[in-house]
Parts: sequence; C-alpha cells; structure tokens
Amino acid sequence: MDSVVILGVPSDRHSSFLRGAAKAPARIREALRSGSMNMWSESGRDILGSGKMADVGDVPDADGEDGYDRVVEAVSDILSKNNRLLVVGGDHAVTYPVIKAVTAHRGPVTLIHLDAHPDLYDVYEGDHLSHACTMARIMEEGLVRRLIQIGIRASNGHQLAQARRFGVETYEMKSIRNIREIPMTSLEPPVYLTLDMDVLDPAYAPGVSHFEPGGMSTRELISFIHSLPSLIGADLVEYNPERDPSGVTAMVAVKLMKEILDRMAPE
Repeated sequence: MDSVVILGVPSDRHSSFLRGAAKAPARIREALRSGSMNMWSESGRDILGSGKMADVGDVPDADGEDGYDRVVEAVSDILSKNNRLLVVGGDHAVTYPVIKAVTAHRGPVTLIHLDAHPDLYDVYEGDHLSHACTMARIMEEGLVRRLIQIGIRASNGHQLAQARRFGVETYEMKSIRNIREIPMTSLEPPVYLTLDMDVLDPAYAPGVSHFEPGGMSTRELISFIHSLPSLIGADLVEYNPERDPSGVTAMVAVKLMKEILDRMAPE
C-alpha cells in the first residue's frame, strides 16, 4: 500500500428535502486547516505527519450528468495504485459509485453503514438513485458480502421489508445499550465504512439535512470507530454546511476523519 488518499465528491443532486451537502468537502478542508485542532488521532498517531497521506482534491463536475462515471473513474484510479481511500461527500448517493469501483478492484466488501436511515427505498420521489435508495442499489447488484447497519432509527414498513429481502444485519438505535458490544473484531476483510453524519444525535451534529433525534453521541461514535478492524476504505457523507453556521459540525467531521484515517493508515 502506497498511501491513504482523501477524495472529495461535492455532489447533492440526488438529495431529498434539502441541498447543500455538495459544499461539504470545501468546508471540511477549511476546518481541517483552521488550526483549531492538531492532526493526531487518539491512538497517538500523527495522521498527516507520516508522509503517507495525500489529498487529491475533488472529483470535477461530480454533480454533472456523468457525475457517477467520474466518481467511478476517480476511485478506480486511486485504487489501481494500491491505495486506501477516504471519500468526503456529498450526500449518501455518492457511496453507490464508490462501492462499485471498490468492488471492481477489491471484490465484495463487508460494508458497515452508520446512519439514522437505512437508505433502502426502491425508489424515492421518483429517483432510483436518490440518497434514500443507495443501499438498495448496492444490494441489488451484489456489491457487498454483508451489509451491517448501525444506528438506524427512522425506518418504515417498506424499508423493513427491503432489509429482510436483502438479508441486512440491523442494529437499531433503540436496542444499542453499549456501542462497544456490537461485534466488530471478526469481520471478514476487506471492510469498508460508510458514515452518514446524521447517525449522530442532532444535538452533537446539527449541520445535517435530516434531523433525527435519538442518535449517538460523538463519544459513542468515536468509541465504535476505535473498535473497527483495519479498513480498506471509508466515506463520510451528508454534512450540510448550510445548516452549520457556527462550524461545529465541520469540526466534528474532522475529528471523525482523524479516527477513521487511523483505522486505515500505514504503520
């Protein structure tokens, strides 16, 4: 492995309710460079100081008509060089083309999905590529060997039926007493993490489009990330700067990025 590569995907054309997530990569980079925090992970690793971390910027015109193809191409180029990858979205629709490229290069992955919503709609508001349909598209194409959803608290009858149809392993927020009790140590590699910022309670991360009370605390989420095995890739999505005037959610995103990067950084 040569390095860990950060790639921005500024796309929200498949968002419902509110747009704004396309502005997230730029705002997160701004927070990263603000000097407000250092870039050491809680494990004691200097994330940027290793020389094995590279930010290659954003996928150009990611919201255009051929945006999905551009994402697949960009991710494929990174993976062809034996790198690991952290994608910064964008809405959750970007995970579909990312996983398509990852699977083409690494084979089916174990996908850990942290979210308030299962994103299993067959079609949402007439859009089969909606961010609310991402996991349905991934499962239909057999792109992952297991889908493990954690933090769910906004499902409905259709999505519950879809979860049964696809054999999704679901840990609903109402049933999680201790986040570290969710078994993560024996997952079959390769393992990929997709993190929707609204898995957090909006009290901790108000800068999201869809407020869903009753979520994780920031500390619970960090503890869960620490429990993960080595990751080949990850994405962080659904941060909406337009609902984050104070910038507090951007700093939460940077904190989470550091701990995720620690789970995939070269020794």
